[in-house]
Amino acid sequence: MPAVPRSILKLGARLLSARAARRLRTADPAPAQKEAFHTLTGKLSKGYIWSRLGVEPGMTYEAFRTRVPLQTYDDLKPHIERMRTGSTDVLWPGTCHIYCSTSGTETGVRRQIPMTEAMIDHFRQAGLDSVLWYTARVRSSSIFNGRHLLLAGSTALNPIKESEPFEAYEGDLSGISALNLPRWAEKHLYEPGSEIAQIPKWNEKIEAIARRTEKANITLFGGMPDKALELAGMIRARAAAKGKPPRSLRDIWPNLECFVHWGIPVDPFQEDLRTLLGASVHFHEVYSSTEAFVAAQDATAQEGLRVIADAGVFYEFLPIADYDPSRLKQLGKKTVPLSEVATGVDYATVLTTPSGFARYVSGDVVRFVSTKPARLLCMGRTGLRLDSFGEQVCERELTEALSILCRRNGWTIVNFHVAPLTTDGSLGRVRGRHEWWVELKAGTTITPTGPIMAPELDAELVRLNPAYRSKRESGVLEAPFVRLVMPGVFEQWSRFHGRWEGQSKMPRCRSDRSIADELGGALQFAKD
Repeated sequence: MPAVPRSILKLGARLLSARAARRLRTADPAPAQKEAFHTLTGKLSKGYIWSRLGVEPGMTYEAFRTRVPLQTYDDLKPHIERMRTGSTDVLWPGTCHIYCSTSGTETGVRRQIPMTEAMIDHFRQAGLDSVLWYTARVRSSSIFNGRHLLLAGSTALNPIKESEPFEAYEGDLSGISALNLPRWAEKHLYEPGSEIAQIPKWNEKIEAIARRTEKANITLFGGMPDKALELAGMIRARAAAKGKPPRSLRDIWPNLECFVHWGIPVDPFQEDLRTLLGASVHFHEVYSSTEAFVAAQDATAQEGLRVIADAGVFYEFLPIADYDPSRLKQLGKKTVPLSEVATGVDYATVLTTPSGFARYVSGDVVRFVSTKPARLLCMGRTGLRLDSFGEQVCERELTEALSILCRRNGWTIVNFHVAPLTTDGSLGRVRGRHEWWVELKAGTTITPTGPIMAPELDAELVRLNPAYRSKRESGVLEAPFVRLVMPGVFEQWSRFHGRWEGQSKMPRCRSDRSIADELGGALQFAKD
């Protein structure tokens, strides 16, 4: 295919942006989801596993929900292993050579998701749509006048030795997506280029990116907020070392207008990012997991993220009130499709995708803020919630409470983790509290201490979460205990567990003390 001239690219971007704006005016996701359902069931019926369960072309949603039980990764893992050794027509028609590794945030174990050609097409379409939604909401396609710097994992694909003699490879989602960009996007838009994108070592990669892009015409910058801060700080420091200290990256990249972020909540890093990027840079959030590209911002951040309903994935949602990991096989009829969700309810996300996954419980928890259009907030993970005492607190609420407190006092969050701490089990009554491990950036006007932070965090969670408020009022849950840790402790823990580089994420909370006890055994605390 011949290269597309940049003039044609600009014209095409304007036309696609206008088309995206028209599509966004269609509020009802039901027609797109109906089409996705029929396309997927037609394909899944050609896979041995699903045809055995009664999946067939033209079936109704009710039949699908009755015949196919909810699935976990452990349910699908034996079939994925067969696919990796070359078996055909297992979960999806044909064979699959590429597998995407998850970050392993919840369990510490990386899962491998089949990247069929249809699944790669899904990510390509949804990724482009997410950018066009930005152009539609700001009413300008000028980001296509420059380069798009995506701070992602390595594009290197590693052979899966256990699959030999069949050729199968594993890699990072962002890297696989970069490898499968359209030729016009790779030529005119993509940074940092194929050579640097293959560098596996994180420090080496961001140094190479900083060197390559300091004179580039960057209009869009994308990455996880904490990793983007690291690169932005390095680029600004390089410029300052040359005698030209910039106020922000806008002094280096004057046409920078959009920062796309994903992976973790941006709130703890927002003020630092605005300072480093420049006050006029627009923030644009997307919700993409290894299993599917789910949603993107189409309005203000406060209005949530709009579900991408027409990119080939079928969505169902299981109310968290019904969620029980030990009884998932019996809960299939408790799910609702996207057209029947309600606002203000927390749901576990259930996906049917071109990876060959049917009714897969992904582990993500979402809450809808509107239904037409379908917009949601990412609340956290099913396995990363605080509920040891019935308080039902999710990662988003913890992050919001700490972010509000830090903005109020001029503190900057580096990292944090929250765990349950049992304080009394006498007379058959379990009582406890939350133990916060918080690392803040040094050099603040008001000196933070644990006793200062604890009551304010408590008050914010009482305001944000009715179940937490009830447990505090009944005395089942005591006031939180806050530990301020010395700089570098979370980096040390992450490096030890192989989670420091690339797209890895720190679990913000757990219902057990597996992380907290490791922190307590190895690290020193600042004076409370």
